[in-house]
Amino acid sequence: MAAEAGLTGDLVKVVALLGAGVVAVPIFRKLGLGSVLGYFGAGIVIGPFGLGLFSNPEGILHIAEFGVVMFLFVIGLEMQPSRLWGLRRSIFGLGIAQVLACGFLLTLFGMAGGLDVKVAFIAAMGFVLSSTAVVMQMLNERGETSTPQGQKAVSILLLEDLAIVPLLAIVALLSPQRGSAEHAWVSFAIAGGALGGLIAAGRWLLNPMFRVLAAAEAREVMTAAALLVVLGAALAMQLGGLSMAMGAFLAGVLLSESTFRHQLEADIEPFRGILLGLFFLAVGMSLDLAVVSHEWRLVLVAVIGFMAVKALGIFIVAKIFGSDWREAITRVALFSQGGEFAFVLYAAAAAAGIFDPRITAIASGTVIISMALTPLLALALDRFLPAPKTDLDGIEVADGLRAQALIVGFGRFGQVASQALLARGISVSIIDFDVDMIRAASQFGFKLYYGDGTRRDILHAAGAERAEVIVVCVERRQTADAIVQLAQAEFPHAKLFVRAYDRGHALDLVHAGVDYQIRETLESAMVFGTALLKCLGVPADEAEEIEADVRRRDEERFDLQLAGDFYAGRELLRHNTPTPTPLTKPKRPGQMPANLPDDLGGDY
Repeated sequence: MAAEAGLTGDLVKVVALLGAGVVAVPIFRKLGLGSVLGYFGAGIVIGPFGLGLFSNPEGILHIAEFGVVMFLFVIGLEMQPSRLWGLRRSIFGLGIAQVLACGFLLTLFGMAGGLDVKVAFIAAMGFVLSSTAVVMQMLNERGETSTPQGQKAVSILLLEDLAIVPLLAIVALLSPQRGSAEHAWVSFAIAGGALGGLIAAGRWLLNPMFRVLAAAEAREVMTAAALLVVLGAALAMQLGGLSMAMGAFLAGVLLSESTFRHQLEADIEPFRGILLGLFFLAVGMSLDLAVVSHEWRLVLVAVIGFMAVKALGIFIVAKIFGSDWREAITRVALFSQGGEFAFVLYAAAAAAGIFDPRITAIASGTVIISMALTPLLALALDRFLPAPKTDLDGIEVADGLRAQALIVGFGRFGQVASQALLARGISVSIIDFDVDMIRAASQFGFKLYYGDGTRRDILHAAGAERAEVIVVCVERRQTADAIVQLAQAEFPHAKLFVRAYDRGHALDLVHAGVDYQIRETLESAMVFGTALLKCLGVPADEAEEIEADVRRRDEERFDLQLAGDFYAGRELLRHNTPTPTPLTKPKRPGQMPANLPDDLGGDY
């Protein structure tokens, strides 16, 4: 009976966690406050200072940190090494400048408030480390992760994640406890070894391992392997004294150019979303309302003062590095809070005897409240500092359009796709978000209207409710997915024809229920290959038969992937592995080349 009662109690807690998120997040998003603030609020309600359903939020927070870990892994999958190398100046220039400037100003503020220099420095540097989870979640919700401004934000976050390593070593050096600083250099060596070991494993072991597992055609094993890579990389970095999130990010980067990237992202996504929400809930539960109420004046001054001083440092650095005033203010709104790594640093400072329990509680409460205020700052930014108006001189905005077909996006793909409709006399409305494209198209006789297809009001104004078909021809995968989701919810009567970015995107679109999708390079590559055969002397009839066979194999493989997973039907691909002819006696068994490209099959 006791065991059953314990199980029932645990189940009640699980139901409470899930229920709190399910109820709070839609309400907060409906109010325009974002999901992060919803999770924070729900955590406070069900935490030890609310309904009291949980008495140990720290334990949940440790487990929920894996949500941040998996979030960084997914980000790493989108960061090819070449792309990361291109951000090196932002990471080690802008990132270091922001950390040092804000750390210096916050340390002075803490000392002015009466803190000892060591305490002021550690409190300041903990607050400097912005919340990767909060900032990235907000960038995703705002659709700005891939923008230049978003890439600078990612660069700063990466540098801040790296900064936790020397900061922990500095805590050991500043500790009044004897012997705590003796192993600082050893810790650096261990961290370097762990980092090198992870890079070596990612470079030479991960792709061969996934190829072997893919050949076994066991989907659950691939999912387990994806979790093993993420958690194993996180563990390796933690054992080396580095952050778990940095280990997961590096693992993602090392797999970013692999053909298994799409499958890994799909396998991790459900775990990432649930655990990241759990992390925000746990942060809300960790807010010690007793300390806040007892020391409310000090906490209020700390929150306002630390956020204001950090905002000043961020703004100064942004202007020095050439940002305009709007970009600088936007970065202030995103980064002026503390983050999850502050908890790690403050716990180390408490263990080393630098922080007493009161300082630890006040500093942690200050960070949590600042994290909760960040979505409100972003909301205020959008309301009181709207995006600069685009110069629409001579350009019409979509309003009251009526046509059988609505084309969203008029780049190279959309221009060609429109020709058949126009040739048949089908009425067409075309919207695009690129002002330069609209002006250029008008010189060739096209009538385009300005409009963002990811907005419900724009699609209504463009006549989507009266269109028989909505043709999504935008280039970015994320934008296409957003339009598809919106169109299916608001205009279910219209058929959806969508340009797919690659094979993985095409599979996702079919699962999403679009009426027709096509990979943007498929037909041109088919025709190109047939022309090559004819150029090399293959008779036209035979070349066309070969093209038909390639198409048949591709369609069959696509169907197998829909029914199974991304690796199904690999045997239908024609390979260039040398095989001995029947008239030649092989000298040794044929072997697969060791240097096959990692991206084979990713877009085919």
